[in-house]
Amino acid sequence: MNRRILVTSALPYANGPIHLGHLVEYLQTDIWVRFQKLRGHRCIYICADDTHGTAITIRARHEGRTEEDLIAQVKEEHLADFGGFGVAFDNYGSTNSEENRVVCHEIWQALRDADMVVERDVEQLYDVEKETFLADRFVRGTCPNCSAKNQPGDNCGNCGETYTPADLIDPVSTLSGTTPEIRSAKHLFVQIEKLHGFLDGWTQSGTLPQESANYLKGYFLNEPLKDWDISRPGPYFGFEIPDSPGNYWYVWFDAPIGYIGSTKQWCDLHRENFDDWWRSADTEIHHFIGKDIQYFHTLFWPAMLKTAGFTLPTKVHIHGFLTVDGAKMSKSTGTFVRASKYLEHLDPSYLRYYYASKLNSRVEDLDLNLEEFVSRVNSDLVGKVVNLASRSAKFVAETGLSESYPEDGGLFEKFAAAGDGIAASYEAGDFNKAMRAILDLADQANPFVESNAPWELRKEPEKAQQLQDVCTVALNLFRQLAIYLSPVLPDLAEKAGVLLNEPLTHWDQAKTPLTGTPVAKFQHMLQRVDPKKVEAMIEESREEAPDTGATANWDDDDAALKAEPIADEITIDDFAKVDLRVARVIAANEVPEARKLIQLTLSLGGDERRNVFAGLKAAYEPADLVGRLVVMVANLAPRKMKFGVSEGMVIASGPGGEDIYLLSPDGGAKPGQRVH
Repeated sequence: MNRRILVTSALPYANGPIHLGHLVEYLQTDIWVRFQKLRGHRCIYICADDTHGTAITIRARHEGRTEEDLIAQVKEEHLADFGGFGVAFDNYGSTNSEENRVVCHEIWQALRDADMVVERDVEQLYDVEKETFLADRFVRGTCPNCSAKNQPGDNCGNCGETYTPADLIDPVSTLSGTTPEIRSAKHLFVQIEKLHGFLDGWTQSGTLPQESANYLKGYFLNEPLKDWDISRPGPYFGFEIPDSPGNYWYVWFDAPIGYIGSTKQWCDLHRENFDDWWRSADTEIHHFIGKDIQYFHTLFWPAMLKTAGFTLPTKVHIHGFLTVDGAKMSKSTGTFVRASKYLEHLDPSYLRYYYASKLNSRVEDLDLNLEEFVSRVNSDLVGKVVNLASRSAKFVAETGLSESYPEDGGLFEKFAAAGDGIAASYEAGDFNKAMRAILDLADQANPFVESNAPWELRKEPEKAQQLQDVCTVALNLFRQLAIYLSPVLPDLAEKAGVLLNEPLTHWDQAKTPLTGTPVAKFQHMLQRVDPKKVEAMIEESREEAPDTGATANWDDDDAALKAEPIADEITIDDFAKVDLRVARVIAANEVPEARKLIQLTLSLGGDERRNVFAGLKAAYEPADLVGRLVVMVANLAPRKMKFGVSEGMVIASGPGGEDIYLLSPDGGAKPGQRVH
């Protein structure tokens, strides 16, 4: 039975370019959508730019233009990047659209009618010069707990204490460099605790990956849910709340509503009944998101939909983050690669296949190993799949395929039977399993060509029919592989359809062999990956590093020293009291309740272990820290925090937030060694 399916990806923020990390999600979604369409289901892919918030205003002011002009340009850039990678949206809207405003009003009124909105005064820091209230990330100051300087407005990177921007000592606005003042502003809150029972049941119903369901159950649903601060005082780029003049909906309110607003836009363009897509039990709704935004999509969002009478998501597919060569994407090393830069050097099919070969249905990070990227594409796609066509098509360019399908030892039937299992893997989002099954088929097809050697048969005219039969089998097996790969490699599928004079448009085409049809002249379908092009892409993505020559002009300014002056003088005896040791990170975990903390288990050698909470969340992924050598203060008195006991401190530099840099010993250092 054909299904009606609405699919979304998280809305990219209109404040920067698309990069390879973003593309994990959009390629994952596009592959799943293409698969559903290939199976004959009615499936639409909806997305939009997320356009509201303070960051948009700041960039627009800096560039001397309006917010509307900025987001219009960014939308064009985003669509060009997505189009270059074959991501085919059915509609790509904007959260700043009139359709989105209408739906925001409707959901807001439903929340009001359900008596779920409360008003409270909140003290916030206000930048008088910039005439704006300051979000946490736009404030720096001295920690009210440990007196560490230059700390962000929500959490101390030195001691881990959490606070509000107004709690900071000597706060400074990062927008103007001035001292902000405290002002009281009215904020509106949504009381999602009133839907605690519903959310508990919905999140544990199988709609989410099990890891995410357990995470929510363990950290949020075992206690009353906090009210959601849903408004921001003006000036603010966004939609003004109709019954609260001067207040605007917070970006996380109207961003997910953008799914509905963009769908409404599509319905109006195609004369579709909107209620068939968002108010029908017959429609499946699938969200694809990253693990960093699951909190919003699995608590606030379903609460809004439930209250307003919209269809709840059938499935929320959640993926992890992208690393490159085992490390966080970095501009300094060139691994922070923009989509547009990739397209200057490499075929998008390479990345589509590599990501598919790595993605599964679990909430796991994905590593782009550049050496493996080259070898896997060249071996799998060029060496095994395309090779079937390139070594056989030219021999039947004049005769076409045999009139009846030849004997092949059961290969075609075996390939056809494998289709159901491959389809099940695609459906489950286990693309890695699907790719392995397809390549296993390719490994069975190539020996058939090798053993029958059409390049030898062509030398003997009396074996012309045998040559045609062998090539007919090889091209039909190639065609089946191209169909199974077409959600991942639509360009290859299109070229296969041209070669065999029949477009590949449906999954079931793999069940019936193609016979008696002409074969076009073979054209190259996929070139091998050139490692030099990969190197060029990385080099051009690398931010220019300072000259390391002996006569280099380092041009080190004194901004950091001024921001945090050198402390009072101590003696060598004072310093000797601090026991610095080399330690190895043997485990690293998220601390969901903390905005900045990662929980580290450090080994000092042997059985000596230390539990340390470190303010590294904005700068490092926990998985990237495991195995790394660090320097720790080993004799610091244990400190009891609300998350547990911290038994030391790791040494890092930088002002905080994303700008934190762990200090590491050179190679040869061992856990337990003292740092002198």
